[in-house]
Amino acid sequence: MRKLTLLASATAIACCGVAAYAADSDDPIVIPIHNWSSQIVMSNVVGQMYEEMGLNVEFVTTDSQAVYESVRLGDVALELEVWEGAFGASFREALSKGGLHDAGDHDAVTREDWWYPMWTKEACPGLPDWEALNECAEVFATAETGDKGRYLDGPVDWLKHGQERVEALGMDFVVVNAGSAAALWAEIGAAEAEKKPVVVFNWTPNFAEAVWPGEFVEFPAWEDGCDTDPAVGPNPEALYDCGNPATGYLKKAAWDGMEGKWPTAYCVLTKISFTNPQIAEMAKLVDTDELEPDEAAEEWLAANRSIVEPWMQSCSA
Repeated sequence: MRKLTLLASATAIACCGVAAYAADSDDPIVIPIHNWSSQIVMSNVVGQMYEEMGLNVEFVTTDSQAVYESVRLGDVALELEVWEGAFGASFREALSKGGLHDAGDHDAVTREDWWYPMWTKEACPGLPDWEALNECAEVFATAETGDKGRYLDGPVDWLKHGQERVEALGMDFVVVNAGSAAALWAEIGAAEAEKKPVVVFNWTPNFAEAVWPGEFVEFPAWEDGCDTDPAVGPNPEALYDCGNPATGYLKKAAWDGMEGKWPTAYCVLTKISFTNPQIAEMAKLVDTDELEPDEAAEEWLAANRSIVEPWMQSCSA
């Protein structure tokens, strides 16, 4: 656990025209950290904004699915990246229990699904259609998968349901889980030199779309209930027989007690709304430029004062 308790100096506050409400608690605002770069950097960005406003901040590493229960119980104050495809089910379950609420959307539009770099299309020209991908399964075979294709899914705790989809659609693929986001990028990077066909889990926004042009596989279109009702989707006997939402939301969530305990911080949270390019740049600073997350946040904030200062100023006393 990393605890940050630095307070902004009077000079810094005067410079930026912001100050914390007296009503805000001195207790640290606990911000969860997960295992992908944009969320880590964004959390540091918001934490540094709060510190600049004279608020105390604490970061804690938290499971990306279990975090919604932590928010609901007030163990952490907020969640900055609620991806519809990855975490919508966990978020909705926590909402149904009470204790947390939807704190608004980012401007960013998300997509999370099977993806391939463009050179892969040369070996499987029917792409992006999923049935064409399946017909090309042997192109993606490795020693560990035999005559079946290899699909590198996200880490197990991301719950991407790749195996369920393979079974529901009768695909000739073996699902292998990556140990981290870095392992996904390593897979693409290793394939690039020889233009080896690969299919991996990917998402937008992130830095990869600028480094490796590619496309998402087009599965049967997402319908509400595809993950809960076998009758939804082409296979009436299975769940997860359709793709993830192609224009998914990216929300923020807050503990119901946050507004009363930290009204300034809560006000800023509701104002925050990052775009796809802004979030991609946050990830790039770590994944490509190899900065530490706190350094990446400092650099991003220095380059984007005109974006964040209006949010902060509108919530100052």
